Amino acid sequence: MQTLTSYDAHTRKALGSVAITTAEHIPALINESNKAQKQWAALSLTERQTLVVKAYQRLEPVQNQLATLISKEMGKDYRRATYEAGGTIQSASYFANEIVQALTTERLDRGTELQYRPLGIVAVISPWNYPLAMANNLLMPALIAGNSVILKPSEETPLVADLFVNTLNQVLPKGVLQLAHGDKQTGQALVASNINMVAFTGSMAAGKHIMANAAPKLKRLVMELGGNDPMIVMASADIDAAVQFAVASSFENAGQMCTSTERVYVDARIAAEFEHKVVALARQYQVGAWDKPNVNIGPIVNPKQHENVLSQLQDATAKGAKLLLGSDNYPQPFIQPTVVTGITPDMRLEQDETFAPVVAISHFEHIDEAISRANDSPYGLGAVVFGGQGANAVAQQLEAGMVGVNQGVGGGNAPWVGAKQSGFGFHGSAAGHRQFAQIRVISK
Repeated sequence: MQTLTSYDAHTRKALGSVAITTAEHIPALINESNKAQKQWAALSLTERQTLVVKAYQRLEPVQNQLATLISKEMGKDYRRATYEAGGTIQSASYFANEIVQALTTERLDRGTELQYRPLGIVAVISPWNYPLAMANNLLMPALIAGNSVILKPSEETPLVADLFVNTLNQVLPKGVLQLAHGDKQTGQALVASNINMVAFTGSMAAGKHIMANAAPKLKRLVMELGGNDPMIVMASADIDAAVQFAVASSFENAGQMCTSTERVYVDARIAAEFEHKVVALARQYQVGAWDKPNVNIGPIVNPKQHENVLSQLQDATAKGAKLLLGSDNYPQPFIQPTVVTGITPDMRLEQDETFAPVVAISHFEHIDEAISRANDSPYGLGAVVFGGQGANAVAQQLEAGMVGVNQGVGGGNAPWVGAKQSGFGFHGSAAGHRQFAQIRVISK
Protein backbone atom coordinates (compact mmCIF):
# COMPACT_ATOMS: atom_id res chain seq x y z
CA MET A 1 0.00 0.00 0.00
CA GLN A 2 1.34 3.40 -0.98
CA THR A 3 1.01 6.10 1.66
CA LEU A 4 1.00 9.89 1.72
CA THR A 5 2.73 11.54 4.68
CA SER A 6 1.49 14.81 6.13
CA TYR A 7 4.07 17.22 7.53
CA ASP A 8 3.88 20.02 10.08
CA ALA A 9 4.24 23.27 8.11
CA HIS A 10 6.46 24.75 10.83
CA THR A 11 8.67 21.90 12.02
CA ARG A 12 8.42 19.70 8.89
CA LYS A 13 7.98 16.72 11.21
CA ALA A 14 5.63 13.96 10.09
CA LEU A 15 2.13 14.25 11.51
CA GLY A 16 0.66 11.05 10.11
CA SER A 17 -0.10 9.30 6.86
CA VAL A 18 -3.00 8.15 4.73
CA ALA A 19 -3.36 5.53 2.03
CA ILE A 20 -2.94 6.88 -1.49
CA THR A 21 -5.81 6.34 -3.90
CA THR A 22 -4.00 5.22 -7.04
CA ALA A 23 -5.47 5.15 -10.53
CA GLU A 24 -6.17 1.44 -10.04
CA HIS A 25 -8.40 2.22 -7.05
CA ILE A 26 -10.55 4.79 -8.83
CA PRO A 27 -12.95 2.38 -10.66
CA ALA A 28 -13.97 0.78 -7.36
CA LEU A 29 -14.64 4.22 -5.87
CA ILE A 30 -16.74 5.16 -8.89
CA ASN A 31 -18.71 1.92 -8.73
CA GLU A 32 -19.56 2.42 -5.05
CA SER A 33 -20.31 6.09 -5.58
CA ASN A 34 -22.64 5.32 -8.47
CA LYS A 35 -24.64 2.77 -6.46
CA ALA A 36 -24.93 5.08 -3.48
CA GLN A 37 -25.95 8.04 -5.63
CA LYS A 38 -29.03 6.28 -6.99
CA GLN A 39 -30.39 5.70 -3.48
CA TRP A 40 -29.33 9.14 -2.28
CA ALA A 41 -31.08 10.84 -5.20
CA ALA A 42 -34.28 8.90 -4.44
CA LEU A 43 -34.57 10.74 -1.13
CA SER A 44 -36.44 14.02 -1.06
CA LEU A 45 -34.56 17.31 -0.90
CA THR A 46 -35.56 17.82 2.72
CA GLU A 47 -34.59 14.26 3.66
CA ARG A 48 -31.11 14.85 2.27
CA GLN A 49 -30.95 18.18 4.09
CA THR A 50 -31.86 16.51 7.39
CA LEU A 51 -29.15 13.87 7.04
CA VAL A 52 -26.48 16.37 6.00
CA VAL A 53 -27.24 18.68 8.93
CA LYS A 54 -27.21 15.72 11.32
CA ALA A 55 -23.85 14.65 9.92
CA TYR A 56 -22.39 18.11 10.46
CA GLN A 57 -23.58 18.06 14.05
CA ARG A 58 -21.20 15.12 14.58
CA LEU A 59 -18.34 17.51 13.81
CA GLU A 60 -18.97 19.63 16.90
CA PRO A 61 -17.07 17.34 19.32
CA VAL A 62 -14.04 17.31 16.99
CA GLN A 63 -14.08 21.03 16.17
CA ASN A 64 -10.95 21.78 18.22
CA GLN A 65 -9.19 18.76 16.77
CA LEU A 66 -9.97 19.98 13.25
CA ALA A 67 -8.68 23.45 14.09
CA THR A 68 -5.43 22.02 15.45
CA LEU A 69 -4.92 19.90 12.34
CA ILE A 70 -5.54 22.93 10.11
CA SER A 71 -2.91 24.87 12.06
CA LYS A 72 -0.35 22.08 11.95
CA GLU A 73 -0.82 20.96 8.36
CA MET A 74 -1.00 24.37 6.64
CA GLY A 75 0.46 26.64 9.30
CA LYS A 76 -2.20 29.23 10.08
CA ASP A 77 -2.42 30.48 13.65
CA TYR A 78 -4.88 28.75 15.95
CA ARG A 79 -7.25 31.72 16.12
CA ARG A 80 -7.75 31.70 12.37
CA ALA A 81 -7.95 27.91 12.26
CA THR A 82 -10.58 27.95 15.00
CA TYR A 83 -12.57 30.50 13.03
CA GLU A 84 -12.41 28.31 9.90
CA ALA A 85 -13.45 25.14 11.71
CA GLY A 86 -16.10 26.82 13.83
CA GLY A 87 -17.52 28.79 10.92
CA THR A 88 -17.84 25.67 8.79
CA ILE A 89 -19.53 23.63 11.50
CA GLN A 90 -21.73 26.24 13.16
CA SER A 91 -23.09 27.63 9.90
CA ALA A 92 -23.96 24.22 8.47
CA SER A 93 -27.68 24.37 9.23
CA TYR A 94 -28.02 27.86 7.73
CA PHE A 95 -25.96 26.92 4.67
CA ALA A 96 -27.99 23.75 4.09
CA ASN A 97 -31.24 25.69 4.29
CA GLU A 98 -29.94 28.25 1.79
CA ILE A 99 -29.06 25.43 -0.62
CA VAL A 100 -32.47 23.78 -0.24
CA GLN A 101 -34.22 27.04 -1.02
CA ALA A 102 -32.13 27.42 -4.18
CA LEU A 103 -32.86 23.86 -5.33
CA THR A 104 -36.59 23.78 -4.57
CA THR A 105 -38.80 23.19 -7.61
CA GLU A 106 -40.17 26.41 -9.10
CA ARG A 107 -43.65 26.68 -10.53
CA LEU A 108 -43.76 28.76 -13.71
CA ASP A 109 -46.63 29.87 -15.94
CA ARG A 110 -49.15 27.42 -17.43
CA GLY A 111 -48.27 24.57 -15.10
CA THR A 112 -44.61 24.38 -16.10
CA GLU A 113 -42.14 23.34 -13.41
CA LEU A 114 -38.44 24.17 -13.18
CA GLN A 115 -36.73 21.32 -11.34
CA TYR A 116 -33.17 20.96 -10.05
CA ARG A 117 -32.17 17.34 -10.41
CA PRO A 118 -28.95 15.50 -9.45
CA LEU A 119 -26.11 15.32 -11.94
CA GLY A 120 -24.60 12.06 -10.65
CA ILE A 121 -21.06 11.87 -9.27
CA VAL A 122 -19.22 15.08 -8.40
CA ALA A 123 -15.45 15.17 -7.88
CA VAL A 124 -14.51 17.94 -5.46
CA ILE A 125 -10.81 18.85 -5.64
CA SER A 126 -10.01 21.25 -2.82
CA PRO A 127 -6.96 23.37 -1.84
CA TRP A 128 -4.72 23.50 1.23
CA ASN A 129 -5.00 27.17 2.21
CA TYR A 130 -8.54 26.83 3.60
CA PRO A 131 -8.72 23.04 3.73
CA LEU A 132 -12.06 22.78 5.51
CA ALA A 133 -13.96 25.85 4.35
CA MET A 134 -13.13 25.55 0.66
CA ALA A 135 -13.99 21.85 0.54
CA ASN A 136 -17.24 22.53 2.36
CA ASN A 137 -18.30 25.31 -0.03
CA LEU A 138 -18.35 22.80 -2.87
CA LEU A 139 -19.17 19.59 -1.05
CA MET A 140 -22.40 20.59 0.70
CA PRO A 141 -24.34 21.92 -2.32
CA ALA A 142 -23.22 18.91 -4.32
CA LEU A 143 -24.53 16.50 -1.67
CA ILE A 144 -27.84 18.24 -1.02
CA ALA A 145 -28.50 18.41 -4.76
CA GLY A 146 -28.56 14.61 -4.70
CA ASN A 147 -25.12 13.85 -6.05
CA SER A 148 -22.59 11.52 -4.53
CA VAL A 149 -19.22 13.16 -3.91
CA ILE A 150 -15.62 12.02 -4.11
CA LEU A 151 -13.39 14.52 -2.32
CA LYS A 152 -9.79 14.76 -3.42
CA PRO A 153 -8.15 17.06 -0.84
CA SER A 154 -4.76 18.69 -1.22
CA GLU A 155 -1.85 16.40 -0.44
CA GLU A 156 -0.69 19.10 2.00
CA THR A 157 -3.76 18.68 4.26
CA PRO A 158 -4.91 15.04 4.12
CA LEU A 159 -5.46 14.65 7.86
CA VAL A 160 -7.97 17.51 7.99
CA ALA A 161 -9.92 15.88 5.17
CA ASP A 162 -9.71 12.44 6.77
CA LEU A 163 -11.20 13.60 10.06
CA PHE A 164 -13.81 15.73 8.28
CA VAL A 165 -15.10 13.03 5.94
CA ASN A 166 -14.86 10.10 8.35
CA THR A 167 -16.88 12.05 10.90
CA LEU A 168 -19.58 12.99 8.38
CA ASN A 169 -19.74 9.36 7.28
CA GLN A 170 -20.91 8.34 10.73
CA VAL A 171 -24.30 9.60 9.52
CA LEU A 172 -24.25 9.75 5.73
CA PRO A 173 -25.22 6.59 3.82
CA LYS A 174 -22.28 4.43 2.78
CA GLY A 175 -20.65 5.53 -0.46
CA VAL A 176 -22.35 8.92 -0.72
CA LEU A 177 -19.16 10.72 0.34
CA GLN A 178 -15.75 9.18 -0.30
CA LEU A 179 -12.11 10.27 -0.17
CA ALA A 180 -9.43 10.01 -2.82
CA HIS A 181 -6.01 10.85 -1.36
CA GLY A 182 -2.93 11.61 -3.42
CA ASP A 183 -1.16 14.16 -5.59
CA LYS A 184 -1.98 15.39 -9.08
CA GLN A 185 -1.86 11.86 -10.52
CA THR A 186 -4.79 10.91 -8.29
CA GLY A 187 -6.64 14.05 -9.31
CA GLN A 188 -6.03 13.41 -12.98
CA ALA A 189 -7.25 9.83 -12.71
CA LEU A 190 -10.38 11.01 -10.94
CA VAL A 191 -11.12 13.66 -13.57
CA ALA A 192 -10.65 11.08 -16.34
CA SER A 193 -13.00 8.59 -14.66
CA ASN A 194 -16.73 8.13 -15.16
CA ILE A 195 -17.86 11.14 -13.15
CA ASN A 196 -20.33 13.85 -14.10
CA MET A 197 -18.83 17.03 -12.68
CA VAL A 198 -15.57 18.49 -11.36
CA ALA A 199 -15.63 21.26 -8.75
CA PHE A 200 -12.08 22.52 -8.37
CA THR A 201 -10.18 25.23 -6.52
CA GLY A 202 -6.51 25.55 -7.38
CA SER A 203 -4.00 26.81 -9.92
CA MET A 204 -4.72 28.11 -13.40
CA ALA A 205 -2.42 25.49 -14.94
CA ALA A 206 -4.23 22.64 -13.19
CA GLY A 207 -7.58 24.11 -14.19
CA LYS A 208 -6.63 24.12 -17.86
CA HIS A 209 -5.53 20.49 -17.59
CA ILE A 210 -8.84 19.56 -15.95
CA MET A 211 -10.81 21.36 -18.63
CA ALA A 212 -8.98 19.52 -21.41
CA ASN A 213 -9.54 16.14 -19.76
CA ALA A 214 -13.20 16.88 -19.04
CA ALA A 215 -13.87 17.87 -22.65
CA PRO A 216 -14.35 14.41 -24.27
CA LYS A 217 -17.49 13.74 -22.21
CA LEU A 218 -18.38 17.41 -21.62
CA LYS A 219 -18.27 17.01 -17.85
CA ARG A 220 -19.66 19.94 -15.90
CA LEU A 221 -17.06 22.24 -14.41
CA VAL A 222 -16.95 24.79 -11.60
CA MET A 223 -13.40 26.08 -11.16
CA GLU A 224 -11.80 28.89 -9.18
CA LEU A 225 -8.27 29.29 -10.50
CA GLY A 226 -6.52 31.79 -8.26
CA GLY A 227 -5.93 35.50 -8.55
CA ASN A 228 -3.44 38.32 -8.75
CA ASP A 229 -5.66 40.94 -7.19
CA PRO A 230 -4.86 44.61 -7.75
CA MET A 231 -5.64 47.52 -5.41
CA ILE A 232 -5.83 51.09 -6.66
CA VAL A 233 -5.38 53.90 -4.15
CA MET A 234 -6.58 57.23 -5.52
CA ALA A 235 -5.38 60.62 -4.26
CA SER A 236 -8.86 61.17 -2.80
CA ALA A 237 -8.73 57.99 -0.71
CA ASP A 238 -8.93 57.82 3.06
CA ILE A 239 -5.23 56.97 3.42
CA ASP A 240 -5.49 55.35 6.83
CA ALA A 241 -8.34 53.09 5.67
CA ALA A 242 -6.41 52.20 2.50
CA VAL A 243 -3.27 51.39 4.50
CA GLN A 244 -5.21 49.20 6.90
CA PHE A 245 -6.77 47.25 4.06
CA ALA A 246 -3.58 46.91 2.00
CA VAL A 247 -1.63 45.42 4.89
CA ALA A 248 -4.42 43.26 6.29
CA SER A 249 -5.33 41.86 2.87
CA SER A 250 -1.72 41.22 1.88
CA PHE A 251 -0.86 39.50 5.17
CA GLU A 252 -4.05 37.52 5.91
CA ASN A 253 -3.32 33.79 6.21
CA ALA A 254 0.35 34.65 5.59
CA GLY A 255 -0.77 36.00 2.22
CA GLN A 256 -1.87 32.50 1.22
CA MET A 257 -5.32 33.56 0.07
CA CYS A 258 -6.74 33.68 -3.45
CA THR A 259 -8.14 37.21 -2.96
CA SER A 260 -5.06 38.51 -1.17
CA THR A 261 -4.00 41.95 -2.41
CA GLU A 262 -1.03 41.21 -4.66
CA ARG A 263 -0.38 44.57 -6.38
CA VAL A 264 -0.98 48.07 -4.99
CA TYR A 265 -1.07 51.02 -7.38
CA VAL A 266 -1.00 54.28 -5.42
CA ASP A 267 -1.27 57.84 -6.70
CA ALA A 268 2.20 59.40 -6.66
CA ARG A 269 0.86 62.46 -4.83
CA ILE A 270 0.12 60.44 -1.70
CA ALA A 271 2.63 57.62 -2.17
CA ALA A 272 5.18 58.77 0.41
CA GLU A 273 2.60 59.06 3.19
CA PHE A 274 0.95 55.79 2.15
CA GLU A 275 4.22 53.85 2.17
CA HIS A 276 5.36 55.30 5.48
CA LYS A 277 2.13 54.22 7.14
CA VAL A 278 2.16 50.79 5.46
CA VAL A 279 5.64 50.08 6.84
CA ALA A 280 4.66 51.27 10.31
CA LEU A 281 1.62 48.99 10.37
CA ALA A 282 3.43 46.03 8.82
CA ARG A 283 6.06 46.17 11.58
CA GLN A 284 3.35 45.37 14.13
CA TYR A 285 2.64 41.93 12.66
CA GLN A 286 4.22 39.02 14.48
CA VAL A 287 5.46 35.86 12.82
CA GLY A 288 5.59 32.45 14.45
CA ALA A 289 4.21 28.98 15.00
CA TRP A 290 0.47 28.37 15.21
CA ASP A 291 0.42 27.87 18.99
CA LYS A 292 2.43 30.97 19.95
CA PRO A 293 0.47 33.91 21.45
CA ASN A 294 -0.18 37.05 19.37
CA VAL A 295 1.01 35.49 16.11
CA ASN A 296 -0.47 37.07 12.97
CA ILE A 297 1.57 35.32 10.29
CA GLY A 298 2.39 31.62 10.21
CA PRO A 299 4.82 29.67 8.05
CA ILE A 300 4.65 29.25 4.30
CA VAL A 301 3.01 25.89 3.64
CA ASN A 302 6.06 24.03 2.26
CA PRO A 303 9.68 24.55 1.13
CA LYS A 304 8.75 24.65 -2.57
CA GLN A 305 6.33 27.54 -2.05
CA HIS A 306 8.84 29.31 0.20
CA GLU A 307 11.47 29.12 -2.54
CA ASN A 308 8.95 30.43 -5.09
CA VAL A 309 8.33 33.52 -2.95
CA LEU A 310 12.05 34.21 -2.54
CA SER A 311 12.50 33.83 -6.29
CA GLN A 312 9.85 36.48 -6.94
CA LEU A 313 11.35 38.88 -4.40
CA GLN A 314 14.86 38.41 -5.77
CA ASP A 315 13.63 38.94 -9.31
CA ALA A 316 12.03 42.22 -8.21
CA THR A 317 15.10 43.58 -6.39
CA ALA A 318 17.36 42.58 -9.28
CA LYS A 319 15.16 44.63 -11.60
CA GLY A 320 15.20 47.74 -9.42
CA ALA A 321 12.46 47.34 -6.81
CA LYS A 322 13.27 48.70 -3.34
CA LEU A 323 12.63 46.90 -0.08
CA LEU A 324 11.05 49.25 2.46
CA LEU A 325 10.69 46.45 5.02
CA GLY A 326 12.14 42.96 5.09
CA SER A 327 14.51 41.24 2.69
CA ASP A 328 14.54 38.92 -0.29
CA ASN A 329 16.26 36.02 1.48
CA TYR A 330 14.44 34.53 4.47
CA PRO A 331 15.24 31.16 6.05
CA GLN A 332 12.48 28.55 6.01
CA PRO A 333 9.68 28.27 6.92
CA PHE A 334 8.70 31.94 7.37
CA ILE A 335 8.44 34.98 5.17
CA GLN A 336 8.61 38.01 7.42
CA PRO A 337 6.32 41.01 6.78
CA THR A 338 7.72 42.53 3.60
CA VAL A 339 7.01 45.83 1.84
CA VAL A 340 8.39 46.44 -1.66
CA THR A 341 8.04 49.57 -3.76
CA GLY A 342 8.84 50.30 -7.39
CA ILE A 343 7.38 47.13 -8.88
CA THR A 344 7.14 47.17 -12.67
CA PRO A 345 5.22 45.10 -15.22
CA ASP A 346 8.26 42.98 -16.12
CA MET A 347 8.65 41.67 -12.55
CA ARG A 348 7.29 38.31 -11.45
CA LEU A 349 6.01 40.06 -8.34
CA GLU A 350 3.55 41.87 -10.58
CA GLN A 351 2.86 39.09 -13.05
CA ASP A 352 2.41 36.07 -10.75
CA GLU A 353 0.34 35.11 -7.74
CA THR A 354 2.79 35.44 -4.82
CA PHE A 355 0.90 33.80 -1.92
CA ALA A 356 3.02 35.40 0.83
CA PRO A 357 2.89 38.32 3.31
CA VAL A 358 4.22 40.88 0.83
CA VAL A 359 2.85 44.36 0.10
CA ALA A 360 4.02 45.16 -3.44
CA ILE A 361 3.60 48.83 -4.40
CA SER A 362 3.90 50.93 -7.53
CA HIS A 363 3.18 54.64 -8.10
CA PHE A 364 1.06 56.11 -10.88
CA GLU A 365 0.71 59.61 -12.28
CA HIS A 366 -2.61 59.17 -14.08
CA ILE A 367 -5.55 56.95 -13.13
CA ASP A 368 -5.73 55.45 -16.63
CA GLU A 369 -2.25 54.03 -16.09
CA ALA A 370 -3.37 52.34 -12.85
CA ILE A 371 -6.46 50.87 -14.48
CA SER A 372 -4.44 49.58 -17.42
CA ARG A 373 -1.88 47.86 -15.19
CA ALA A 374 -4.55 46.47 -12.89
CA ASN A 375 -6.24 44.85 -15.90
CA ASP A 376 -3.01 43.66 -17.55
CA SER A 377 -3.23 40.12 -16.19
CA PRO A 378 -4.78 36.82 -17.23
CA TYR A 379 -6.24 36.69 -13.72
CA GLY A 380 -9.50 38.40 -12.79
CA LEU A 381 -10.72 37.14 -9.44
CA GLY A 382 -10.93 40.27 -7.28
CA ALA A 383 -9.94 43.93 -7.43
CA VAL A 384 -10.25 46.84 -5.02
CA VAL A 385 -10.25 50.61 -5.38
CA PHE A 386 -9.99 53.10 -2.52
CA GLY A 387 -11.00 56.67 -3.26
CA GLY A 388 -13.60 59.36 -2.93
CA GLN A 389 -15.45 60.83 -5.88
CA GLY A 390 -14.69 58.85 -9.00
CA ALA A 391 -13.93 55.56 -7.23
CA ASN A 392 -17.13 53.96 -8.52
CA ALA A 393 -16.24 54.93 -12.09
CA VAL A 394 -12.81 53.32 -11.68
CA ALA A 395 -14.40 50.17 -10.24
CA GLN A 396 -16.59 49.83 -13.32
CA GLN A 397 -13.47 49.61 -15.49
CA LEU A 398 -11.73 46.85 -13.53
CA GLU A 399 -11.75 43.40 -15.14
CA ALA A 400 -12.57 41.16 -12.20
CA GLY A 401 -15.41 38.94 -11.11
CA MET A 402 -15.60 40.73 -7.74
CA VAL A 403 -14.74 44.38 -7.13
CA GLY A 404 -14.68 46.21 -3.81
CA VAL A 405 -14.98 49.98 -3.42
CA ASN A 406 -13.36 51.12 -0.16
CA GLN A 407 -13.69 47.57 1.14
CA GLY A 408 -12.84 43.97 0.32
CA VAL A 409 -14.58 41.84 -2.28
CA GLY A 410 -17.58 39.56 -1.84
CA GLY A 411 -20.19 39.61 0.87
CA GLY A 412 -23.92 39.30 1.21
CA ASN A 413 -25.49 36.48 -0.74
CA ALA A 414 -23.34 37.13 -3.80
CA PRO A 415 -21.58 34.31 -5.64
CA TRP A 416 -17.83 33.77 -5.45
CA VAL A 417 -16.90 34.37 -9.07
CA GLY A 418 -13.80 35.07 -11.13
CA ALA A 419 -13.43 36.71 -14.52
CA LYS A 420 -10.99 35.93 -17.33
CA GLN A 421 -8.79 32.94 -16.45
CA SER A 422 -9.52 33.08 -12.72
CA GLY A 423 -12.75 31.19 -13.02
CA PHE A 424 -15.00 28.92 -15.00
CA GLY A 425 -18.45 28.80 -13.50
CA PHE A 426 -18.86 29.87 -9.89
CA HIS A 427 -20.21 28.78 -6.53
CA GLY A 428 -22.05 30.37 -3.64
CA SER A 429 -25.49 32.05 -3.72
CA ALA A 430 -28.61 30.48 -5.19
CA ALA A 431 -27.20 30.70 -8.71
CA GLY A 432 -23.99 28.98 -7.62
CA HIS A 433 -25.77 26.18 -5.76
CA ARG A 434 -27.79 25.42 -8.91
CA GLN A 435 -24.60 24.69 -10.85
CA PHE A 436 -24.46 21.39 -8.96
CA ALA A 437 -27.82 20.34 -10.41
CA GLN A 438 -29.32 19.50 -13.76
CA ILE A 439 -32.10 21.93 -14.64
CA ARG A 440 -35.15 20.08 -15.90
CA VAL A 441 -38.28 21.68 -17.32
CA ILE A 442 -41.51 19.75 -16.86
CA SER A 443 -44.48 21.02 -18.85
CA LYS A 444 -47.88 19.66 -17.83
